[in-house]
Amino acid sequence: MSVILRGAVRLYYYLNEEIADEKTQNWFLMRTPWPGLAFLVVYLLTVKRWLPAYMSSRPPYDLRLLIAGYNLVQIVACVYIVYHSLALGWLNHYALVCQPVESGPLAEEYAWKVCYLYFLVKIVDLFDTIFFVLRKKENQVSFLHVYHHFGMVMVSWGIVKWVPGGHGSMLVAVNSFVHVVMYTYYLLTTWDEAYKRSLWWKKHVTQLQILQFTLLFVHFVSLVVAPAQCRYPRPPAYLLIPQNLFMVILFSDFYYRAYVKKPKST
Repeated sequence: MSVILRGAVRLYYYLNEEIADEKTQNWFLMRTPWPGLAFLVVYLLTVKRWLPAYMSSRPPYDLRLLIAGYNLVQIVACVYIVYHSLALGWLNHYALVCQPVESGPLAEEYAWKVCYLYFLVKIVDLFDTIFFVLRKKENQVSFLHVYHHFGMVMVSWGIVKWVPGGHGSMLVAVNSFVHVVMYTYYLLTTWDEAYKRSLWWKKHVTQLQILQFTLLFVHFVSLVVAPAQCRYPRPPAYLLIPQNLFMVILFSDFYYRAYVKKPKST
């Protein structure tokens, strides 16, 4: 037992200290994983137990103005992230495959304006679920929804902690662009109910999600098959390849059930 405990302590020290990126270690929530994990546990308890119990005997809240403001903030933040992803990296000097996490003059700016802000936005994304529960839209709080939001907080934390830039940060740019489109759609639906009834919008937003995870799956596969001298670590790919494949499967299943499969006639 003592050998197992010493091994666990050694692994924790290795992950939390030895291979952590020095630029980001002292940023809020980045020193250790425990505050972030505690926050996610509170999120799960809130949306699955505490808030549904609170709403069980209450009418749904009208949050249209609040949600409109929230969507607008999301759009601005995601546009900011996409712009700096391109200006500081992907349209500047980043290579499409095997781009290492740099230590040059733009490294800390990229880590802060792109990766860390993306992590903070993923935390703010959790309010999506809270709004669903407060509006009594429990059908929207699906496994796919909760898993995706929970998982993206963990993935974005890992990016900031270990690899704030380089090959893996393509995920940040692509996902933030998709969220610009998605939250624009959500903003429109708060003002005009006709957009909610438009299968054209909803269908293509889902298609964009599937395309996103497919591109990211291919992008991380390219890292695994890259030449041995590639200076970007491969372990993130071993985690994100199955993660993105799983998301492709989940979103494709949702797309099939929502837009392809015909309802049974009664």
